[in-house]
Amino acid sequence: MVIHSAWGLVLVTLGAAFLPGLGRWVRLPSVVLEILFGIILGKSFLNLQFSGEWLPFLAHLGFLILMFHAGMEINFVALRQHSAKIYTVQAAVFAATVGLSMVAARFVGQGFYLALILSTTSLGLVVPALRQAGTSQSPMGQTTLIATTLADFLTLFVITVFVLWNEKGFSWALVRPLPFFIGFGILLKIVQFLAWWYPEKMHRLFQDDDSQELGVRFSLALLFLFVALSSLSHLEPVLGAFIGGAMVSMVFREKAQLENKLSGFGYGFLIPIFFIHVGTQFDIANVFSIDQFLFTLVLLGFAIVVKMLPSLLFVLTGLSFFQSLTVGVLMTSRLSLIIVAATIGLEFGFITASFKDAIILLAVMTCLIGPTLFKVMHRPEDQDDSGKSVIDKTRLKAGWLREEERN
Repeated sequence: MVIHSAWGLVLVTLGAAFLPGLGRWVRLPSVVLEILFGIILGKSFLNLQFSGEWLPFLAHLGFLILMFHAGMEINFVALRQHSAKIYTVQAAVFAATVGLSMVAARFVGQGFYLALILSTTSLGLVVPALRQAGTSQSPMGQTTLIATTLADFLTLFVITVFVLWNEKGFSWALVRPLPFFIGFGILLKIVQFLAWWYPEKMHRLFQDDDSQELGVRFSLALLFLFVALSSLSHLEPVLGAFIGGAMVSMVFREKAQLENKLSGFGYGFLIPIFFIHVGTQFDIANVFSIDQFLFTLVLLGFAIVVKMLPSLLFVLTGLSFFQSLTVGVLMTSRLSLIIVAATIGLEFGFITASFKDAIILLAVMTCLIGPTLFKVMHRPEDQDDSGKSVIDKTRLKAGWLREEERN
């Protein structure tokens, strides 16, 4: 049934407004309810078709802002403080994840693209879970953040290169992204130079009482600049949005106020519309047949295994076996990026529509299972007799503390 765009706008905006409150009441992530709300409105139940192109446009804009936020969540100050050993172990964990994902993809009769899909995780779910547990600055929390950041960035980058290779083959087209990254490096140096020589003017970007909202304007300009550059370089726009957010995080350390303003703009309206739109495109008939549902459960099992087994390598960084397992449990959470990967895969013909629906159902399952099990398994660090917390001892053991903190 086709409904007028005005009524469609009313339905979608009401859902975006009231679903977070309902989520707190039923203790479910609001993202899950937004997808379920879209499922009710869309192909699976009411089959409402909204006239006009406003919903896909707003959903795509929300999608880009979501990836910009993911880039901003990277703590580059903390990343610079870790030793080369930490990053060696992190690289080994990611390589093991991709390797196991390739085995899983071959087992279910799929190709390399499914391996990339299974290698994803969700920074947007991991960060709130760590903050709620009060462990984001602990060795376990920092290990999880680094692993999640690497998984998000590397899988998104490899997906972009894979799409380019699939379209152009092994040719000079593969070097087309090079100007994009060169431009990123040049622009990064320019912004760092301005921040160094004009700190007062840059500070205006983060003032609460800025009536012109220069920080928001600068961030959105940076977002669309990198989206445009990525499109001109034949890269996925989501990679440009992610790198634009990463640049803000690289240059500006005191960005909490700006993040809050962008969160109100993004998570308050546009990002929920993206997840509602994902739900409207979901066809429950594609996954609720017996064979397809069993296939989704098999994928769920592989999605958990390919994250938990490699996470055991984190014992090499000084974490205990149980802490490493807990990190792996949280990293099984997938939502935004896996849906992004499935959307790109469907667009370029790597997966079918029914397969994409199975991935969306998988994302909903993992975003419920991962944070819930993490909350159950996480153990708050206690004080021992010497007055030093277990967290400090673990930091010393793993080499996380800076030299002045050891003295």
